Amino acid sequence: MFRALLLAAGQLLDPAFRRPLLLGAVLALAGGFGIAGLVGWGLGEVAGGSGWFAGVVAAAGGVLALFAVFWFFVPLLLAVASLFTDGVAEAVERRHYPALPPARGAPAAVQAWAGGALALKMAGLTLILLPLSLLLPIVGALALWAVAAIGLGEGLFEGVAMRRMGRDAAAALRRRRRGEIWGMGAALALLALVAPLNLLVPVLGTAAMTHLLHRPE
Repeated sequence: MFRALLLAAGQLLDPAFRRPLLLGAVLALAGGFGIAGLVGWGLGEVAGGSGWFAGVVAAAGGVLALFAVFWFFVPLLLAVASLFTDGVAEAVERRHYPALPPARGAPAAVQAWAGGALALKMAGLTLILLPLSLLLPIVGALALWAVAAIGLGEGLFEGVAMRRMGRDAAAALRRRRRGEIWGMGAALALLALVAPLNLLVPVLGTAAMTHLLHRPE
């Protein structure tokens, strides 16, 4: 697992990674600002005017907006990663696994749908767990991190696996290698909480999972 991460990190300066890194960072930042703006707007509507209550809600809104961005950034990164899976995985295979035949897996539409659906599922689980993290910060934070670890691990692995096999075969392989996939997801979930290193997660995670895919079982 750690070797896969090191190999992926060693390729971050590859010219083939520049466009995914730049576009991924721009999209992730835009999404983060969008989440913060949406939370702020919603709380402003709740406050509904001026006075002490509106002031309290506005002050709480800033804290809540930052908190929401902090945790919702992970499913956002997963959605961004699904847009660049093919190019990043292809660059990794071209450099490290040149003997592989051309990728003939699930259709691109199926891959994009699977990535988007998982990102939405993670966002829903995050939304459900947010109240728990406010009431029991340590327990809630651990639960949110676990969701992020599993979601990033399984989502990124299946994304690269479906380039070379059907969706059912990719899911079966993911179940067989669940331990190392969750371990990789846990490392990526920790990185996703560290700005600005979190902007590397879509490309770094996709590259690392490509190495993990091609590691002998």
